[in-house]
Amino acid sequence: MSAPARPRGPLPPLPLTVLTGFLGAGKTTLLNRLLKDPALADTAVLINEFGEVGIDHLLVERVEGNVVQLSTGCLCCTVRGDLVDSLEKLLRDRDNGRVAFSRVMIETTGLADPAPVLHTIMLHPYLVLRFRLDGIVTVVDAVNGLATLDAQPEAVKQIAVADRIVLAKSDLLDTPARRAAAETLVARVRGLNPAAPILDAAAGEAVAGRLLGCGLYDPARKTPDVRRWLAAEALNDAEAAHAHRHDPNRHDARIRAFTLTAEQAIPAGAFDMFLELLRATHGPNLLRVKGIVRLAETPERPVVIHGVQHVFHPTAQLDAWPDDDRRTRMVFIVRDIAPREIRGLFDAFLGSAAVDQPDRAAIVNNPLVPFGGVDR
Repeated sequence: MSAPARPRGPLPPLPLTVLTGFLGAGKTTLLNRLLKDPALADTAVLINEFGEVGIDHLLVERVEGNVVQLSTGCLCCTVRGDLVDSLEKLLRDRDNGRVAFSRVMIETTGLADPAPVLHTIMLHPYLVLRFRLDGIVTVVDAVNGLATLDAQPEAVKQIAVADRIVLAKSDLLDTPARRAAAETLVARVRGLNPAAPILDAAAGEAVAGRLLGCGLYDPARKTPDVRRWLAAEALNDAEAAHAHRHDPNRHDARIRAFTLTAEQAIPAGAFDMFLELLRATHGPNLLRVKGIVRLAETPERPVVIHGVQHVFHPTAQLDAWPDDDRRTRMVFIVRDIAPREIRGLFDAFLGSAAVDQPDRAAIVNNPLVPFGGVDR
């Protein structure tokens, strides 16, 4: 029997969705939920992470038929390199029969300026033939979103360019003050992007059927600011490519990314105290904390931690390690904090904790632990 003939003519472009939102907004949680939907079967996922060591790709649940690829660095800063290279590699693997997918979803780092990403996808001479930008989905944190918009210009851009906006963590609006702040946040989001529907994730509204199929991305339908940002990218390609060659752990002078690792298993009590002290001491400047931790009590079943500023979600235990690396690995993205402060605090807890119970006096008296950080 002869092999089936290849279809003649150009292949139809593949739909590509960009999933963005500031650090800790809930992008990976939403992505995991979407990948279980049959509408996203055969989806290739490109995960971009900020910093030297990636953790997000370990936390994306693998679904049969999906392809997960990691891109290090910050796509908005190395967009002429990493983004193009990663998408071209996906296409080569697909064309050569090594992988099969019918849709691509890019999860950007929370610090990504979306304008260079969109500009590249829409105007790169090869990518524009193979992909069609199907929509921009921006996740907004209902708890921290208002403060984030005040402090981070990237978050403003992420909302302004969106086709769909997902409001995450509305189930955590458990006080009148938080609910009032969320109402103000929604009003501000509508002011930044009046055309994009706002979907409440906790209410079950952020489903694939309402997030996909946005139609070709049309900058003309966006606000004047969005059109100006994209025009600036078109005019400054060469300058931007040169200016964005920088430390992969730095986005500006105030923001740093770094990783803490530990070979030894950590007693659960010591680790809980470390997180409490970390939150009490540095909460507002913890832009993102995410990691996989080996506890002494359950060394073969690691726990996953997620934190944004003062809010740390309950730890989730995995059935098994997602890779062969059994170390504790925690990624921190912080503002106005020297990495050595948190490293010193972590080392103090590791060095002062017994297997079954941390020595509180030793921790409190350690010069690396801020005075007053632990309840005596």
